[in-house]
Amino acid sequence: MELKESLAAYFKENADYFHVEIRLLQYVVQIIGLDSLVDLPQSIASLQTQTSNLVHASLQPAALLKILGKLIEPKLEAIVPEIIKGNLILFEPKSGTCSAVLPISKNVTRSVTSPETENTLYGASSAFQEDINTNIGILRKHCSGGSMQVETYKVGKNCPKSLLLIYHENRVAPRLLHSVQAKIKAGRDQEVDHIQQLGNILGVNPWSFVPNFNMTEMPQNAAHSLQQGKIVLMIDRYPFAIILPSLIMDMFCLKDDYNYALPFMYLIRFLRIVGALIATIIPGLYVALVSVNPEVLRLQLALSIANSRQDVPYPAFVETLLLLIVLELILEASVRLPKSVGPTITMVGGIILGQAAVSAKLVSNLLIIVLAGTTIASSTVVGFQNSVTLRVFKYVLIILSAIYGMLGLLAGIVVVCAYLGQQTSMGIPYLSFPAFNKKDERNG
Repeated sequence: MELKESLAAYFKENADYFHVEIRLLQYVVQIIGLDSLVDLPQSIASLQTQTSNLVHASLQPAALLKILGKLIEPKLEAIVPEIIKGNLILFEPKSGTCSAVLPISKNVTRSVTSPETENTLYGASSAFQEDINTNIGILRKHCSGGSMQVETYKVGKNCPKSLLLIYHENRVAPRLLHSVQAKIKAGRDQEVDHIQQLGNILGVNPWSFVPNFNMTEMPQNAAHSLQQGKIVLMIDRYPFAIILPSLIMDMFCLKDDYNYALPFMYLIRFLRIVGALIATIIPGLYVALVSVNPEVLRLQLALSIANSRQDVPYPAFVETLLLLIVLELILEASVRLPKSVGPTITMVGGIILGQAAVSAKLVSNLLIIVLAGTTIASSTVVGFQNSVTLRVFKYVLIILSAIYGMLGLLAGIVVVCAYLGQQTSMGIPYLSFPAFNKKDERNG
């Protein structure tokens, strides 16, 4: 079967497949591609312009097609991947020469916009998008030095994707770099459609409660991580940079913090640490003091709490879990609902549900205050994935506090600290600090 018929049979169910003939110099050349990815009229005009400007018009077909693109084997298994990637195939049937040409593509990606999942006050307002080449260009604008290296890997068999490994060669630890490179090369055949599959390639623990990666859509945060000696991964059609290793201070530190005066920078980071402690400890402390160890409180405060819970039929543990589940549902709904109605519905729903629960004597007024403050405090840390980690640890402390009181709360804090202490990210302890030159950081 000839190449034309083979390709037509392969793409017979694809309405955007085209196979046309044009004249380049003295040769009739077949042009093959997908109309949804290639701007055919503009690409043909570009090819004719390039060939008309050639000094030697009597070139052989192989030499001509080599000038226009990359020569490939005229076989189905070599041509199909190039077509799917959006390249234009030029085929000269008499000589059997085939070439993959970079065409004028149709714009199938959005333009560079402001970040949607992260906010910045005094930083750049551009965000990563789905086109991986555009993301590299944006990142290079933030890392103008010559030490930034970009390695490209093709991962996946059924749906190959580009995976970029980015690092500063004079800052990254060689052992970390070699470990990541070896794992990616060993897992090239695995599909990467989401972060869990990327974690499988890198060999991270899928059941870890601390994030194995930090994800950001802000180029300045990715550039800041590169300066700290970290590695950035980018996946084609994924509008986030994936930063590893993930360390404890990533929960409290941002590149944007350096745009404040030094005292304010440390105060803001201290406020985030306090917010993380409040979000983790306060619900368990409430349960311990109300249900197990009320004698720890002052008499007036104990009487006030008892008066607010006078008609509540449930113990403090059930009361807290009931309201926490409602808050978790509200948070999840706020993420899934459209932006035009999400904030309004969740705010009105939260106010109505909270007021109705207090009026029905299902929960106390004090618990509403405690959990509202806890929910706000959990959002002060950097990164949504880090706030999810705090929300998980919160339930561990609540359960232990309901059983053993203050002793259970202290034991839970020790357990959480021990768990964090034994966690590693790409072989680096989670509780370690990023190693970077402070002088260079302030200058950068």
